[in-house]
Amino acid sequence: MGFATDAIHAGQTPDPSTGAIMPPIYQTSTYVQDGLGRHKGYEYARTQNPTRGALERNLAVLEAGKQAFAFASGLAAIGSIFQLFDGGDHVICTDNVYGGTFRLADKVWRRFGLEFSFVDTSKPELVEKAIRPRTKLLLLETPTNPVLTLCDIAALARMVHARGIRVAVDNTFMTPFFQRPLELGADIVVHSTTKYLNGHSDMVGGVVVVNDSDLSEKLGFLQNAVGAVPGPMDCWLVLRGIKTLPLRMRQHEQNARELAAVLAAHPRVQKIYYPGLPGHPQQELARRQASGFGGIV
Repeated sequence: MGFATDAIHAGQTPDPSTGAIMPPIYQTSTYVQDGLGRHKGYEYARTQNPTRGALERNLAVLEAGKQAFAFASGLAAIGSIFQLFDGGDHVICTDNVYGGTFRLADKVWRRFGLEFSFVDTSKPELVEKAIRPRTKLLLLETPTNPVLTLCDIAALARMVHARGIRVAVDNTFMTPFFQRPLELGADIVVHSTTKYLNGHSDMVGGVVVVNDSDLSEKLGFLQNAVGAVPGPMDCWLVLRGIKTLPLRMRQHEQNARELAAVLAAHPRVQKIYYPGLPGHPQQELARRQASGFGGIV
């Protein structure tokens, strides 16, 4: 199906008991079992919830991944990615990364032995220079928050995969409507679902999407073991928001283009950060790896 149709329908089936077209909000912590160890696919709501399952299936389709894992926040999602690795392992991260990601890495996970290098990942030579024998992850944010620097996902993935390094991309600003990092060679995609995916400023959440069975198994274990999962109401709110994602992202981009053009003509504006503005040094890369420029100026 097309993206807009998938946004509305993918991963969701009418409720079998009533025929309700929208997935119900399964507001439950436990499930009745037919007998000891015999259940209908749901044991405990931290482990599985039908509403969360619908959201995860939907986002897996939209990001062209095999499996998605919903979390209670974007930072909980990123924290679970860090938990894939061991003390002494090394992570290379975009230097202009979201402040919460930097804080989580530098002030929390360093204490548990993970090592981090923050570099300008728009320059592949700096990424290559930062690689160590125990480098296990390249975490990219593209465009970055807040100055919208872009990273060449495909080129960086080819370079670090040759060294056995995984690539994760924070795709919050672009959403799968404009950019699908897994199709460009990334191993992991992460979102704060709080932002564009939900689109209504009424919940907090995150998601990790992968297309690798080994990563799926490990993330599924972490999601259940750590328990930083979203409630069913929050999952339902994201599903509702995603239904209008294509319409909203087109309008966000149109607004951003018009605002950037107005600012570019204003005599008191010295510099504008927006890849869609004529003359932006990374516009060719933006056109190559995404189908739009996004809504952030």
